[in-house]
Amino acid sequence: MVQYNFKKITVVPKANDFVDIILSRTQRQTPTVVHKGYAISRLRQFYMRKVKYTQQNFHDKLSTIIDEFPRLDDIHPFYGDLLHVLYNKDHYKLALGAVNTARNQIGKVAKDYVKLLKYGDSLYRCKSLKVAALGRMCTLIKKLSGSLAYLEQIRQHMARLPSIDPNTRTILICGYPNVGKSSFINKITRADVDVQPYAFTTKSLFVGHTDYKYLRYQVIDTPGILDRPFEDRNIIEMCSITALAHLRSAVLFFLDISGSCGYSIAQQAALFHSIKSLFMNKPLMIVCNKTDLQPLEGLSEEDMKLVMEMKAEAMKTVIGQGGEATNDEGVLLTMSTLTEDGVIAVKNAACERLLNQRVEIKMKSKKINDCLNRFHVAIPKPRDQKERPPCIPQAVLEARAQQAAENEKRKTEKDLEDENGGAGVYSASLKKNYILANEEWKEDILPEILDGHNVADFIDPDILMRLEELEREEGMREATDDDNFEMDGEDLTPEEQEALAEIRKKKSMLIQQHRVKKSTAESRPTVPRKFDKRREFTSKRMGRQLSSLGLDPSLAIERARSRSRGRKRERSPERGDAMDVDMDQSNKKLRTRSTSRSRSVSRAPAEFVPGAGFKDSDQKAKAIKLAKKSVKKRNKNARRGEADRVIPTLKPKHLFSGKRSIGKNQRR
Repeated sequence: MVQYNFKKITVVPKANDFVDIILSRTQRQTPTVVHKGYAISRLRQFYMRKVKYTQQNFHDKLSTIIDEFPRLDDIHPFYGDLLHVLYNKDHYKLALGAVNTARNQIGKVAKDYVKLLKYGDSLYRCKSLKVAALGRMCTLIKKLSGSLAYLEQIRQHMARLPSIDPNTRTILICGYPNVGKSSFINKITRADVDVQPYAFTTKSLFVGHTDYKYLRYQVIDTPGILDRPFEDRNIIEMCSITALAHLRSAVLFFLDISGSCGYSIAQQAALFHSIKSLFMNKPLMIVCNKTDLQPLEGLSEEDMKLVMEMKAEAMKTVIGQGGEATNDEGVLLTMSTLTEDGVIAVKNAACERLLNQRVEIKMKSKKINDCLNRFHVAIPKPRDQKERPPCIPQAVLEARAQQAAENEKRKTEKDLEDENGGAGVYSASLKKNYILANEEWKEDILPEILDGHNVADFIDPDILMRLEELEREEGMREATDDDNFEMDGEDLTPEEQEALAEIRKKKSMLIQQHRVKKSTAESRPTVPRKFDKRREFTSKRMGRQLSSLGLDPSLAIERARSRSRGRKRERSPERGDAMDVDMDQSNKKLRTRSTSRSRSVSRAPAEFVPGAGFKDSDQKAKAIKLAKKSVKKRNKNARRGEADRVIPTLKPKHLFSGKRSIGKNQRR
């Protein structure tokens, strides 16, 4: 788990942008309208609020900058020294100190001017004090322009630093430039480090991750180190020195035995001996790379002697806390990143050595006793002296042998493809594994299976002949039968023929009227009968129309009346009418005097209702009048409520122009 994530640090704005942000927020978040007719206490409060709000915004922004940047004394020493190497911790602390000083000075300025505003005696004096306070705050911020720009550059660089966890399992790769360190990390992790055939291609730390025995390991590629005095090393080399000094890790010292890196084995051995103090109490392995160009056995006696001396020194540095040296297995390894010969062996050896050392350290710690109390190893006791070796039943062995024989006999699709001309010539049959009653059916074009049914079961060979028979039968039926029956009127009486003619005439007229209405603007949706204000569709009209057609309308009228809904109940007059209504009045009169069924009678606004909180109707009327008067001004300004503040102009002239000099009165 990464403890430090520098990518979350907030962007540090420039000094001018800082001022614009704070003043714009003050303008938007505080009231902007003030008049000289206000009471002096209100004027003081208006400008004191602006000064306090501006100071609070400056304080919050500067506090965010100070809190989010890491404190070098509180973080891991690896990150502390790395930041010192990259940025010089003295300059870093001075920049943060300047920000902290400006924050405190802004607080003092606001405190002083709020104290002066308490005694402001006019609008002009209060406004002048406000302008002076905001001006001094902005001046303090502009003096911070250098520190803010420096901190922003540091933030951008820190955001590009790799996320290194100093406490997890780590493998560190070091050595001269161009000896194959970046190629190795690219082979064992998903890191994509640039590899070029010249020195110092890697200029910063790169991190990759690999797995071994279901554990995640952190692999760090460091820039190349040259054999020269400590004070002469540049920032790129010091990044590697810092990682070697502070990270608990397994160290892989890469040695180019072919000499293609541009440095001899003697120079690389000298570098090893100069920095060997950084390898104490760490698993150290010497990796001889580029064996494809020069095998280890083919080295000269002098070079082999140097390599053996480095191996002996590696054995001395790898000492546990007990003071005993470990065995020499895995201390000197060979590999080639070009042919990938020995790459995985080097990775596994480094992970194993590191894992063993971490286990040993934990076993020697004081916490091991607490852990051992939680474990119990159960050892079963033998019940007799009889030996019971593991036994596999004979039937299982025979089944395995039979399965192996079948696997040998059975040819795979790859074997069949090779035998029949290879890829592009051989086409695998997808039908040979069909489970059918007859093996001969597999290669047939039919049957085809659709929705779980065999299509062949639904095919009739005589389908065309039967279709022709059906068509002939249909033609004969159409010739004999007359489906479009029309009443000719030959079998009707003269009265019925006259009625039929009238009905057909009426039908044609209705069709024509409907077409005319549909093609013009008279098309209206059908409305319920209760909204038929002109009383066009009534039972009397229906009776007249039916009678004109010579039909008896009584049954139709009775049917329509039976479907109409009657009044379920009658309303009795309430709240004391002007005249009393006798109970023996007829239903017709009661219906005319009863109130409407669709809506109740509205109550007058000033009508007195017991329990509403008013003494009488006069008091309620007075309250309504006062309520209307209180919102009259707000309604006039088209405001929805007291919090609905309208700012007609974003920058009012009277707030953004200075004092007018003599003779210039054309501001408006």
